[in-house]
Amino acid sequence: MNRFHGTGVAMVTPFQADGEVDYPALGKLIDHLIDGGVEYLVSLGTTGESATLSKDEKQKVWEFTAKTVNKRVALVAGIGGNNTRETVAEIAAFNVDGYDAILSASPHYNKPTQEGIYQHYKAIAEAAKLPIILYNVPS
Repeated sequence: MNRFHGTGVAMVTPFQADGEVDYPALGKLIDHLIDGGVEYLVSLGTTGESATLSKDEKQKVWEFTAKTVNKRVALVAGIGGNNTRETVAEIAAFNVDGYDAILSASPHYNKPTQEGIYQHYKAIAEAAKLPIILYNVPS
């Protein structure tokens, strides 16, 4: 976790007019941020429109991002959701190549108790191959 210091940016995901991910624009954004001096990037965090992407689209964005970053800075994948089992499965299946950690937001619509949030993150931590950054935004 000592790779995470300084400025990190949760990136947006650019789209083309037809709703497809704009990979050339994403590549330019990544290069611009790294050239500007950021120390780490977050791909598909809550700022990255992950709620509007299919599982296949998310995987392609993560793969493209890791390839483009090419270990120039630390890289974090945003993987979270309201369904603990689904989030655990997504994290367990995640291709960690090129990534240093996972950022996972607490369930935000079903608003679990503090014990529920603890159990949610415990299950995620047990499934993860990378360190987990907890992202809890209290209501």
